[in-house]
Amino acid sequence: MNIKSLLIGSAAALMAVSGAQAADAIVAAEPEPLEYVRVCDAFGAGFFYIPGTETCLKIGGYVRFQTDFDRDLVGTSDWDSWTRARVTFDAKSDTELGTLTSFIALHFEASNRIGGGATTTSGLVDEAYIELGGFRVGTFLNWWDNDLIGETETASNVTRFTSVRYVYDGGTFRAGLSVDEIGNAGYYLTTPVESGNSVGVSGMIAATLGGVNFELLGAYDTDTEEGAVRAWLSAEVGPGTFELMGLYASGDNVYYNESEWSVAADYSFKATEKLTITPGAQYFGDYLLVDGNDAWRVGLTVDYAIVDNLNLKATVNYTDPDNTDDFVSGFLRLQRDF
Repeated sequence: MNIKSLLIGSAAALMAVSGAQAADAIVAAEPEPLEYVRVCDAFGAGFFYIPGTETCLKIGGYVRFQTDFDRDLVGTSDWDSWTRARVTFDAKSDTELGTLTSFIALHFEASNRIGGGATTTSGLVDEAYIELGGFRVGTFLNWWDNDLIGETETASNVTRFTSVRYVYDGGTFRAGLSVDEIGNAGYYLTTPVESGNSVGVSGMIAATLGGVNFELLGAYDTDTEEGAVRAWLSAEVGPGTFELMGLYASGDNVYYNESEWSVAADYSFKATEKLTITPGAQYFGDYLLVDGNDAWRVGLTVDYAIVDNLNLKATVNYTDPDNTDDFVSGFLRLQRDF
């Protein structure tokens, strides 16, 4: 065998080995492209698409530290501090029937309301509902939960029910009707009673024109066979907002039972870019539904924005009933929203 034949044979052998190795080689698959979270701007700030769906989700809430003070607030104490964590999940998507919404709000609270300094904790579903085309079903806050800007007036009793409601929203004009399961809300009456699964009916008519807003609420408690009416007017006046509210209750009911009738007002204005001051007052006819026990209240609420999403709120109120001792109440609150 000459040198030329040896070189040709060696080259052929190497090619055969290389071909065999190439046939057995493992080729790595191309990585799947990642689906990053996309911003959803169809329903306002803070929403994003749940990956792989056309549903938009917004997560929010707050952490609140608050100290309340009042007469006989907790046993023999006239003050109490507590902390709340609120987490909300708001999911929305467009459908042929309108926007489909599901909303969940969770509350977790901790305080020292048991003697001996023990800490108590509690959790609840504050709201959980489904909404489509103006209809809402679930557990949620009633229209009676809305209050004036300040923290002086008392304008409602129980405000969270398991309900079925419908709202027509024409922009300038709005109207709604709600059927509410009262359940054991009878414990919150002026004279607490144990009641079964009775039903309440509440309605709302509201209008907005320029800087003026008007809202009229009506409600009927089928368990006590009593009802309540509330009218609320707010308007931009000068550097702030003026609010006027009138209330009437035919008797003890779960929607409003602080008095037979009442008138409340406040004026909220920005003293500086970060400081808002709201003085307010309220007069009660037959306070606590006691004949001849009228009362009046004056108060002041101060809001201060420390930094973005961190706010301090303080309120102090003085109440003077005819038939019982006068008293001072209020709270100091620090809240971080997210």
